[in-house]
Amino acid sequence: AEVAHVAVTANTIDIDLAKVAGTKATNDAVRKFAATMVTDHSAVNAQAAALAGRLGVTPKDNAVSQGLTKGAVAARAAIEARRGAAFDRAYIDREVAYHQAVLDALDTVLIPTTSNPELRKLLTDVRPAIAAHLEHAKVLQQTLAAR
Repeated sequence: AEVAHVAVTANTIDIDLAKVAGTKATNDAVRKFAATMVTDHSAVNAQAAALAGRLGVTPKDNAVSQGLTKGAVAARAAIEARRGAAFDRAYIDREVAYHQAVLDALDTVLIPTTSNPELRKLLTDVRPAIAAHLEHAKVLQQTLAAR
């Protein structure tokens, strides 16, 4: 129940910030990346909700979820205060750091400690997408830094 809550929280945080980036970003590639984040992370949340329903599990709030949420509030405030290219860079910098943190959490905590085989499979199945998001964000980060 706690792992499910962490997964949903992490996805929701990225969806919310991506929606902001979709309206504030000035770079087309950044806007497209943000749209991908909304689509992909919404799909994972839908899968997680369906799985929780099948298993009769109610995601349970916990310290990790609370920490993610607290960090997201601070990050969003710092990013939203920026304009133009500075916003684009700040958003993508956050996406690089955030996806790396999520990937690390998947590898070191979430997948290894999940005993339910269906939830473990979901986490394992979404890992390549998180890694791809990280690599895409890194490419954008390098492109934006060169401008």
